[in-house]
Amino acid sequence: MFDKNLFKYYVARAGKTLYETAAFLRISEATLHRKMNGTSDFTRDEIQRLKEFLSLSDDESMQVFFATKLTQTQVKEAQ
Repeated sequence: MFDKNLFKYYVARAGKTLYETAAFLRISEATLHRKMNGTSDFTRDEIQRLKEFLSLSDDESMQVFFATKLTQTQVKEAQ
C-alpha cells in the first residue's frame, strides 16, 4: 500500500513540488495524482527514479511504496 502523506512529506523535504516530481517522471500531474491515490500503480522504474530524486533511503522508500501499516487518515477513510 502506498503512503501518500509520507510521499508528500519526502517531496517537501527534498524541496520539490508535485509538479516537479511529475515532470521528472515525464508524466502529467494528473497521472501522478492517480498513482498517489491508488488508481494507477508506480512502475519499478518510477520507484527507483523517485528514490534517487527524493534521496530516499531503502527503508524510507519501503515505507512509502510498500507501507503495511494504515495511517490514521486511512483508518478514518475506511470507516
